[in-house]
Amino acid sequence: MIDSIISDFELPATGDKNFRLSDCQNRIVVIYFYPKDNTPGCTTEAQQFRDLHPAFIDAGCEVIGVSRDSIRSHNNFRTKLDLPFDLLSDADEQLCVQFSVIKMKSMYGKQVRGIERSTFVIDGKCVLRREWRKVKAEGHAQEVLEFVKTL
Repeated sequence: MIDSIISDFELPATGDKNFRLSDCQNRIVVIYFYPKDNTPGCTTEAQQFRDLHPAFIDAGCEVIGVSRDSIRSHNNFRTKLDLPFDLLSDADEQLCVQFSVIKMKSMYGKQVRGIERSTFVIDGKCVLRREWRKVKAEGHAQEVLEFVKTL
């Protein structure tokens, strides 16, 4: 998938708006997929992207979080953590399928379908430049920022 063109997409976003990839031309976009609002790993990851957000902006980059949660859940999560970036609701898994992040996971001994924590960096021409899969939340945002600074 690296160096492939990412098809335009549109999803509902926090703040009563829609997000379209094509609206971000000439900007780097970091899309991080996470399993669920208000869970420990997802909270850690969101806080670290929040804390580094000024550095992402300085690098000409927009950060977007995506999960299958509702916009209402996302708005509450965003407010609770004071997130300066939008969260997208992919309830129908359109974007999750496009990026192949839905996986079978084990939860309490049962197999369930869920989002595998993953991050993608897309350049200003909609070309996928880097991907991380099976991400560990702690320290990941810093790793992404270091890569973005090389673009």
